[in-house]
Amino acid sequence: MKKTLAKAARQIDTSFETALERYFHEMDGEVPNNLYEMVIGRAERALFASVMERAQGNQTQAAKMLGVSRTTLRNKLTAYKLM
Repeated sequence: MKKTLAKAARQIDTSFETALERYFHEMDGEVPNNLYEMVIGRAERALFASVMERAQGNQTQAAKMLGVSRTTLRNKLTAYKLM
């Protein structure tokens, strides 16, 4: 099971790296602004959406899965317009 989870985590890493390579290629030499904020925001939105789906909308369960408080979860769901 640990090997399977490690492999899944590496797949996430690879997906991010591939997406960033594609992004920089599409930028065609332009220098990006606020790249950190953009990447973290998009990753976080996808994470919260996926966990909420996995938790079948149960905020208590989703917060526990994420290791955040329900208040933080609700703030993020509101910020990302997921509720």
